[in-house]
Amino acid sequence: MRRIQFLLAAFLLILASSACKPSGREKPSAKQPLDGIERRIVPPPDWLKSRAEEQLATSSRFDVFHDFQFSDELPSTGISFRHRIVDCAGYRHKAAHYDHGNGVVIADVDSDGKYDIYFSNQVGRNQLWRNLGGGKFEDITEEAGVADGERIGVSAAFADIDNDGDPDLYVTGTRAPNVLYENDGTGHFTNISESSGVDYTGHSSAAVFFDYNRDGLLDLYLCNVGVFTTDQYEKVINDSTTEDFEPGDYYYYVASPDAFGGHLLPERTESSRLYRNQGGNRFVDVTAETGLEDATWNGDAIPLDVNEDGWLDLYLCNMQGHDQYYENVGGEKFEKKGRDLFLATPWGSMGAQFFDFNNDGKLDLYVTDMHTDMAEDIGPEREKLKNSVQVPESMLNRQGIPSIFGNAFYLNQGDGTFTEVSDEIGAENYWPWGLSVADLNADGYNDVFITASMNYPFRYGVNSLLLNNRGQEFLDSEFIVGVEPRAEDKTEMAWFDVDCSVDKEHRACEGFDQAAAMFGNNPMVTVMAPRGSRSSVIFDLDDDGDLDIVANEFNSEPLVFISNLTEKKSIGYLKIHLEGSQSNRDGLGARVTVQAGSNAYVKVHDGQSGYLSQSIYPLYFGLGEAKTVDQIEVVWPSGGRQVVAGPIRANQLLKVKESEPVALQAN
Repeated sequence: MRRIQFLLAAFLLILASSACKPSGREKPSAKQPLDGIERRIVPPPDWLKSRAEEQLATSSRFDVFHDFQFSDELPSTGISFRHRIVDCAGYRHKAAHYDHGNGVVIADVDSDGKYDIYFSNQVGRNQLWRNLGGGKFEDITEEAGVADGERIGVSAAFADIDNDGDPDLYVTGTRAPNVLYENDGTGHFTNISESSGVDYTGHSSAAVFFDYNRDGLLDLYLCNVGVFTTDQYEKVINDSTTEDFEPGDYYYYVASPDAFGGHLLPERTESSRLYRNQGGNRFVDVTAETGLEDATWNGDAIPLDVNEDGWLDLYLCNMQGHDQYYENVGGEKFEKKGRDLFLATPWGSMGAQFFDFNNDGKLDLYVTDMHTDMAEDIGPEREKLKNSVQVPESMLNRQGIPSIFGNAFYLNQGDGTFTEVSDEIGAENYWPWGLSVADLNADGYNDVFITASMNYPFRYGVNSLLLNNRGQEFLDSEFIVGVEPRAEDKTEMAWFDVDCSVDKEHRACEGFDQAAAMFGNNPMVTVMAPRGSRSSVIFDLDDDGDLDIVANEFNSEPLVFISNLTEKKSIGYLKIHLEGSQSNRDGLGARVTVQAGSNAYVKVHDGQSGYLSQSIYPLYFGLGEAKTVDQIEVVWPSGGRQVVAGPIRANQLLKVKESEPVALQAN
């Protein structure tokens, strides 16, 4: 195929010219021969090589250990899942919230000690892959009963809602009832959505389980982004670019022509919901009585005990406007306190994580901002800077509240205040979605993996891997440790086909008449577009003691990054699996402190594994050179404090029950 490159106009022109309109016809059959033109909406990222060289050159000044590599081992895992998009994110592109993508979550669904992976999909089946060990997986979606293939999937969350010791599953979607699956303990699930009371239908995003009233049952905060679709129901187009996806006919609601500005219209508000767990697999909506009715276009949220009073508060990521922080008042109600602590927040927040950046025992807040980056197509050399072209005031809807046009990092000062230090510590990047936080080199400091890139019709954006330089700064390391460039340098893929003899007004057909005459008058154009990730999860996939990364791609197959850290050096670590008794069975909300010599490491068990995702998996503590742990302290959600005395051998999985510790496994 021949290729032609051309650039689109600026962002506002994109918004004005890309209404998501049906063509009134079915696209060519996937079996029709196609020997037309490949066209790129944006040129390939020829700057990647120089970026890699620059980053590799800086690694010599790193004090932090970085002599290890990730490699994408997807082919060897057996995982054949491919995420697929609706046409409003491709051929009929519109700047709408369909492009926000999908979650990926993990849990041990069948109690065999290995962590299984669930991918949510936009078009086609969500899929559950059983971990067979040795880095191998098998598709058990149908036998598990969790395919859910007739709805537009968005996020997923594993949580033990009934405290019976196995992970249940909640899946959100667009314009179809959200689904709650009860696990029978063997990895077989039953749909209990309607009887449970959480079968909300609308424009849902993330699902966050936490015990807000400390009654030992996990409650549900459901994020809703607002109404961004019309009532027009269309069939998803099949063409030559969809041959590798699961076959079938699928339908979706066409996005509103002005979806991106929907947050300015009160009638499109779709308030997020808080459901209190009543026990017996039943929930009740307590949004109004707890004070959480909010007009925020809320894509994701994180539970966090900011004031350390033992009650979990909520930080809400507002996709287009000021973020909100709600303080939990004794499990009875929530009070809006954002202006007291976080006066300026990112304008286009996507994801957030609450963790200890500098090992001072105080938890800090990292928030990513993607929507601001849509205001200007900047060059690669400016990706570490805040956006200089601010979103027009008419789009901000912020009532005079100051905004940050980029990521934010709030450093906990220990006196009830936070200082925003994102630029000082290197926390800015370009087109970020969510973030996953873990100690990737096992040195005792939390590192960060950030999914990025906006796909069609924008340019490629790299996934960021930030190594923590001993609590002083983050160091850009994605090229150093092998996360970038992608395997075989594949940064683009075929996105959709256009028949320019029919769709002459399509942007991909601009100037086509001259090109077609040159190339044999074939009217078919295959549009190429950048690849990009959305959600991610970090865990020890192959049980070798170091941490691996799985990312759910947008309109493509996932990334499965396997680390070789344990082949490069001898490491110390401790995995801790919590089991509540008075508290919820998952132990969500527990604060764990590991003491190893003079070093203390603090983590909160919140299950927030990545953007649009909540998982059930053990906490991982890198111990640096330590081979034993002196003490573990757990402050449970119930309020109880438990101390596990050492010495405790490193390099094992330790089960801590809300009363007694039991060693499960040593690597």
